[in-house]
Amino acid sequence: MVEQRRPDDRLRKHGGIRPRGSDEPTKMIQSVQRALRIMEIVGRHSGGVSAQRIAFECKLNRATAYNLLRTLVYERYLRRDAAGRYSLGLEVSDRYSELAQAMAGPRTCGDFMRRMSSETGYSTFVAKFVEGRPAVTSVTEGNRSPHVEDLIVGFDDGAHATALGKALLATLQFTERAMFLKAAGMRRFTGKTLTEPEALEHDLMVYSESGVYAEMGQFQDGVGCAAVVVRDADDPADRVVLAAAMPLSDIGRFWPVLTKRLRRAAVELQPLL
Repeated sequence: MVEQRRPDDRLRKHGGIRPRGSDEPTKMIQSVQRALRIMEIVGRHSGGVSAQRIAFECKLNRATAYNLLRTLVYERYLRRDAAGRYSLGLEVSDRYSELAQAMAGPRTCGDFMRRMSSETGYSTFVAKFVEGRPAVTSVTEGNRSPHVEDLIVGFDDGAHATALGKALLATLQFTERAMFLKAAGMRRFTGKTLTEPEALEHDLMVYSESGVYAEMGQFQDGVGCAAVVVRDADDPADRVVLAAAMPLSDIGRFWPVLTKRLRRAAVELQPLL
Protein backbone atom coordinates (compact mmCIF):
# COMPACT_ATOMS: atom_id res chain seq x y z
CA MET A 1 0.00 0.00 0.00
CA VAL A 2 1.29 3.49 -0.85
CA GLU A 3 0.58 6.34 1.49
CA GLN A 4 0.65 10.02 0.56
CA ARG A 5 1.79 12.13 3.52
CA ARG A 6 1.30 15.81 4.08
CA PRO A 7 4.51 17.89 3.88
CA ASP A 8 4.26 18.94 7.52
CA ASP A 9 3.97 15.40 8.91
CA ARG A 10 7.67 14.75 8.99
CA LEU A 11 8.45 18.27 10.18
CA ARG A 12 6.19 17.66 13.16
CA LYS A 13 7.92 14.33 13.87
CA HIS A 14 11.31 16.05 14.03
CA GLY A 15 10.21 18.97 16.18
CA GLY A 16 9.50 21.36 13.32
CA ILE A 17 12.99 21.04 11.80
CA ARG A 18 13.40 19.12 8.57
CA PRO A 19 16.44 16.82 8.92
CA ARG A 20 19.37 17.29 6.53
CA GLY A 21 19.03 15.40 3.24
CA SER A 22 15.37 14.71 3.93
CA ASP A 23 13.78 15.54 0.58
CA GLU A 24 10.67 13.44 0.84
CA PRO A 25 9.86 11.13 -2.06
CA THR A 26 6.51 11.42 -3.74
CA LYS A 27 5.62 7.81 -2.93
CA MET A 28 6.50 5.78 0.13
CA ILE A 29 5.62 2.27 1.34
CA GLN A 30 3.45 2.58 4.40
CA SER A 31 4.20 -0.90 5.79
CA VAL A 32 7.94 -0.17 5.76
CA GLN A 33 7.38 3.09 7.63
CA ARG A 34 5.21 1.32 10.19
CA ALA A 35 7.86 -1.37 10.73
CA LEU A 36 10.51 1.31 11.27
CA ARG A 37 8.31 3.13 13.80
CA ILE A 38 7.86 -0.17 15.65
CA MET A 39 11.65 -0.67 15.73
CA GLU A 40 12.11 2.84 17.13
CA ILE A 41 9.54 2.30 19.88
CA VAL A 42 10.89 -1.12 20.87
CA GLY A 43 14.40 0.35 20.99
CA ARG A 44 13.24 2.93 23.55
CA HIS A 45 12.03 0.20 25.94
CA SER A 46 15.14 -1.63 27.18
CA GLY A 47 13.05 -3.99 29.29
CA GLY A 48 10.76 -5.00 26.44
CA VAL A 49 7.32 -3.75 25.46
CA SER A 50 3.95 -5.41 24.84
CA ALA A 51 2.19 -5.63 21.50
CA GLN A 52 -0.70 -3.59 22.89
CA ARG A 53 1.63 -0.75 23.87
CA ILE A 54 3.35 -0.88 20.49
CA ALA A 55 0.00 -0.70 18.67
CA PHE A 56 -1.08 2.26 20.85
CA GLU A 57 2.15 4.24 20.41
CA CYS A 58 2.27 3.58 16.66
CA LYS A 59 -1.45 4.29 16.26
CA LEU A 60 -2.02 0.90 14.61
CA ASN A 61 -4.89 -1.51 14.92
CA ARG A 62 -3.89 -4.70 16.70
CA ALA A 63 -4.16 -6.94 13.64
CA THR A 64 -1.73 -4.78 11.69
CA ALA A 65 0.63 -4.51 14.67
CA TYR A 66 0.66 -8.28 15.19
CA ASN A 67 1.33 -8.95 11.50
CA LEU A 68 4.28 -6.56 11.48
CA LEU A 69 5.63 -7.89 14.79
CA ARG A 70 5.36 -11.48 13.58
CA THR A 71 7.37 -10.60 10.48
CA LEU A 72 10.05 -8.71 12.42
CA VAL A 73 10.43 -11.60 14.87
CA TYR A 74 10.71 -14.10 12.01
CA GLU A 75 13.45 -11.97 10.41
CA ARG A 76 15.13 -11.74 13.86
CA TYR A 77 15.02 -7.95 14.01
CA LEU A 78 12.83 -8.34 17.09
CA ARG A 79 12.60 -11.03 19.73
CA ARG A 80 9.55 -12.05 21.78
CA ASP A 81 9.99 -13.38 25.31
CA ALA A 82 7.80 -15.83 27.21
CA ALA A 83 5.77 -12.96 28.66
CA GLY A 84 4.91 -11.68 25.18
CA ARG A 85 7.16 -8.60 25.39
CA TYR A 86 9.24 -7.49 22.43
CA SER A 87 12.85 -6.31 22.39
CA LEU A 88 15.44 -5.75 19.68
CA GLY A 89 16.83 -8.89 18.05
CA LEU A 90 20.30 -10.01 17.10
CA GLU A 91 19.96 -8.90 13.48
CA VAL A 92 19.90 -5.32 14.75
CA SER A 93 23.23 -5.85 16.50
CA ASP A 94 24.64 -7.35 13.30
CA ARG A 95 23.64 -4.32 11.27
CA TYR A 96 25.05 -2.00 13.94
CA SER A 97 28.25 -4.02 14.03
CA GLU A 98 28.68 -3.66 10.28
CA LEU A 99 28.07 0.08 10.49
CA ALA A 100 30.43 0.55 13.44
CA GLN A 101 33.16 -1.47 11.76
CA ALA A 102 32.80 0.49 8.54
CA MET A 103 33.07 3.81 10.37
CA ALA A 104 35.75 2.99 12.93
CA GLY A 105 36.77 -0.47 14.00
CA PRO A 106 38.05 -1.24 17.51
CA ARG A 107 41.76 -0.79 18.15
CA THR A 108 42.29 -3.31 20.93
CA CYS A 109 40.90 -6.65 22.05
CA GLY A 110 39.27 -4.88 25.02
CA ASP A 111 37.59 -2.37 22.69
CA PHE A 112 36.28 -5.21 20.57
CA MET A 113 34.86 -7.10 23.55
CA ARG A 114 33.14 -4.00 24.93
CA ARG A 115 31.61 -3.29 21.54
CA MET A 116 30.40 -6.85 21.09
CA SER A 117 28.89 -7.03 24.59
CA SER A 118 27.19 -3.68 24.02
CA GLU A 119 25.76 -4.77 20.67
CA THR A 120 24.54 -8.22 21.68
CA GLY A 121 23.94 -7.71 25.41
CA TYR A 122 25.92 -10.91 26.11
CA SER A 123 28.98 -11.22 28.33
CA THR A 124 32.13 -12.02 26.35
CA PHE A 125 35.27 -13.85 27.42
CA VAL A 126 38.73 -14.42 26.02
CA ALA A 127 40.66 -17.48 27.17
CA LYS A 128 44.12 -18.95 26.58
CA PHE A 129 46.33 -21.73 27.87
CA VAL A 130 48.11 -20.38 30.94
CA GLU A 131 50.72 -22.74 32.38
CA GLY A 132 49.09 -25.56 30.43
CA ARG A 133 45.53 -24.93 31.67
CA PRO A 134 42.64 -23.21 29.84
CA ALA A 135 42.17 -19.93 31.70
CA VAL A 136 39.99 -16.84 31.34
CA THR A 137 42.18 -13.85 30.49
CA SER A 138 39.58 -11.13 29.81
CA VAL A 139 35.90 -10.55 30.64
CA THR A 140 33.33 -7.96 29.57
CA GLU A 141 29.86 -8.31 31.08
CA GLY A 142 26.67 -7.78 29.07
CA ASN A 143 23.29 -6.77 30.47
CA ARG A 144 21.43 -9.71 28.88
CA SER A 145 23.67 -12.42 30.32
CA PRO A 146 23.13 -14.01 33.71
CA HIS A 147 26.07 -13.32 36.01
CA VAL A 148 28.43 -16.31 36.14
CA GLU A 149 30.30 -15.74 39.36
CA ASP A 150 33.19 -18.12 38.69
CA LEU A 151 34.02 -16.97 35.16
CA ILE A 152 36.44 -14.22 36.11
CA VAL A 153 39.96 -13.41 34.94
CA GLY A 154 42.27 -16.16 36.13
CA PHE A 155 39.63 -18.89 36.36
CA ASP A 156 41.24 -22.12 35.11
CA ASP A 157 38.93 -24.89 36.30
CA GLY A 158 36.20 -26.93 34.62
CA ALA A 159 37.51 -26.81 31.05
CA HIS A 160 35.37 -29.87 30.24
CA ALA A 161 32.21 -27.98 31.32
CA THR A 162 32.74 -24.56 29.71
CA ALA A 163 32.50 -23.63 26.05
CA LEU A 164 35.77 -21.71 26.15
CA GLY A 165 37.48 -24.69 27.78
CA LYS A 166 36.07 -27.07 25.17
CA ALA A 167 37.26 -24.82 22.33
CA LEU A 168 40.79 -24.79 23.74
CA LEU A 169 40.79 -28.52 24.48
CA ALA A 170 39.69 -29.14 20.89
CA THR A 171 43.00 -27.65 19.68
CA LEU A 172 44.94 -30.41 21.49
CA GLN A 173 45.80 -33.80 20.08
CA PHE A 174 43.75 -36.69 21.46
CA THR A 175 46.60 -37.99 23.65
CA GLU A 176 47.36 -34.49 24.98
CA ARG A 177 43.69 -33.98 25.81
CA ALA A 178 43.46 -37.35 27.54
CA MET A 179 46.51 -36.56 29.67
CA PHE A 180 45.07 -33.19 30.62
CA LEU A 181 41.69 -34.62 31.62
CA LYS A 182 43.32 -37.38 33.66
CA ALA A 183 45.35 -34.82 35.59
CA ALA A 184 42.63 -32.16 35.94
CA GLY A 185 39.66 -34.46 36.47
CA MET A 186 36.10 -33.92 35.25
CA ARG A 187 34.16 -32.85 38.30
CA ARG A 188 30.40 -32.37 38.12
CA PHE A 189 29.11 -28.77 38.19
CA THR A 190 25.47 -29.46 37.30
CA GLY A 191 23.34 -32.46 36.45
CA LYS A 192 24.25 -31.92 32.78
CA THR A 193 28.04 -31.82 33.19
CA LEU A 194 29.94 -34.34 31.08
CA THR A 195 32.07 -36.38 33.45
CA GLU A 196 33.40 -39.11 31.13
CA PRO A 197 36.17 -38.51 28.56
CA GLU A 198 34.27 -40.49 25.91
CA ALA A 199 31.24 -38.20 26.24
CA LEU A 200 33.44 -35.11 25.93
CA GLU A 201 35.20 -36.53 22.85
CA HIS A 202 31.82 -37.06 21.18
CA ASP A 203 30.78 -33.51 22.13
CA LEU A 204 33.94 -32.02 20.63
CA MET A 205 33.55 -34.07 17.45
CA VAL A 206 29.97 -32.82 16.94
CA TYR A 207 30.83 -29.17 17.50
CA SER A 208 34.03 -29.31 15.45
CA GLU A 209 31.87 -29.56 12.31
CA SER A 210 30.61 -26.00 12.80
CA GLY A 211 33.66 -24.66 14.63
CA VAL A 212 31.45 -23.26 17.38
CA TYR A 213 31.69 -25.11 20.70
CA ALA A 214 28.90 -24.95 23.25
CA GLU A 215 27.75 -26.03 26.65
CA MET A 216 24.13 -25.86 27.67
CA GLY A 217 23.70 -25.78 31.42
CA GLN A 218 26.80 -27.93 31.97
CA PHE A 219 28.68 -25.34 34.02
CA GLN A 220 25.83 -23.38 35.61
CA ASP A 221 22.11 -24.16 35.54
CA GLY A 222 20.12 -21.90 33.22
CA VAL A 223 23.20 -20.54 31.46
CA GLY A 224 24.57 -21.47 28.04
CA CYS A 225 27.87 -20.55 26.48
CA ALA A 226 29.31 -20.71 22.96
CA ALA A 227 32.93 -20.27 21.88
CA VAL A 228 35.12 -20.12 18.78
CA VAL A 229 38.85 -20.50 18.25
CA VAL A 230 40.28 -17.13 17.22
CA ARG A 231 43.89 -18.24 16.86
CA ASP A 232 45.17 -21.82 16.67
CA ALA A 233 48.95 -21.46 16.86
CA ASP A 234 51.63 -24.15 17.01
CA ASP A 235 52.44 -23.13 20.57
CA PRO A 236 49.44 -23.86 22.85
CA ALA A 237 50.26 -20.74 24.87
CA ASP A 238 49.48 -18.62 21.79
CA ARG A 239 46.06 -20.16 21.15
CA VAL A 240 43.09 -17.89 21.83
CA VAL A 241 39.33 -18.45 22.02
CA LEU A 242 36.39 -16.06 22.28
CA ALA A 243 33.20 -17.03 24.12
CA ALA A 244 29.81 -15.52 24.90
CA ALA A 245 27.50 -16.44 27.79
CA MET A 246 23.73 -16.08 27.61
CA PRO A 247 20.46 -17.40 29.04
CA LEU A 248 20.10 -21.06 28.13
CA SER A 249 16.89 -20.30 26.23
CA ASP A 250 18.77 -17.96 23.88
CA ILE A 251 21.43 -20.45 22.88
CA GLY A 252 18.72 -22.97 22.06
CA ARG A 253 16.53 -20.60 20.05
CA PHE A 254 19.16 -18.56 18.24
CA TRP A 255 21.93 -21.07 17.54
CA PRO A 256 22.23 -20.33 13.76
CA VAL A 257 22.43 -16.58 14.43
CA LEU A 258 24.91 -17.04 17.29
CA THR A 259 27.23 -19.26 15.27
CA LYS A 260 27.26 -16.74 12.44
CA ARG A 261 27.99 -13.86 14.81
CA LEU A 262 30.77 -15.69 16.66
CA ARG A 263 32.49 -16.80 13.46
CA ARG A 264 32.50 -13.23 12.22
CA ALA A 265 33.72 -12.02 15.61
CA ALA A 266 36.67 -14.42 15.43
CA VAL A 267 37.73 -12.93 12.10
CA GLU A 268 37.32 -9.36 13.40
CA LEU A 269 39.21 -10.04 16.63
CA GLN A 270 42.20 -11.88 15.17
CA PRO A 271 44.11 -8.77 13.94
CA LEU A 272 43.73 -7.14 17.38
CA LEU A 273 45.51 -9.87 19.33
